[in-house]
Amino acid sequence: MTPIKIPRTGVVAGSRVLEGKVSRGGWVKLFRAREMVHEGRINSLKHFKEDVREMPAGQECGIGLEGWEDFQPGDTMETYRLEREEI
Repeated sequence: MTPIKIPRTGVVAGSRVLEGKVSRGGWVKLFRAREMVHEGRINSLKHFKEDVREMPAGQECGIGLEGWEDFQPGDTMETYRLEREEI
């Protein structure tokens, strides 16, 4: 992961999607040295300069998080989706 500063967007994490897909509006856990340092929503997702809704495995993208810009090389992210279930 590489921090990238983008005008009018802020800092995003230059990343590669390893498996599954990443979706804007989804949730992420950010880890540094195997310790979770942030949990929040994905508020921006970019492929080069284009805003996208999701990115599949094998692609590179920029991921911006709500309330977080302190990305460091070596950080890792785990994404997930919250779903409501009727009881």
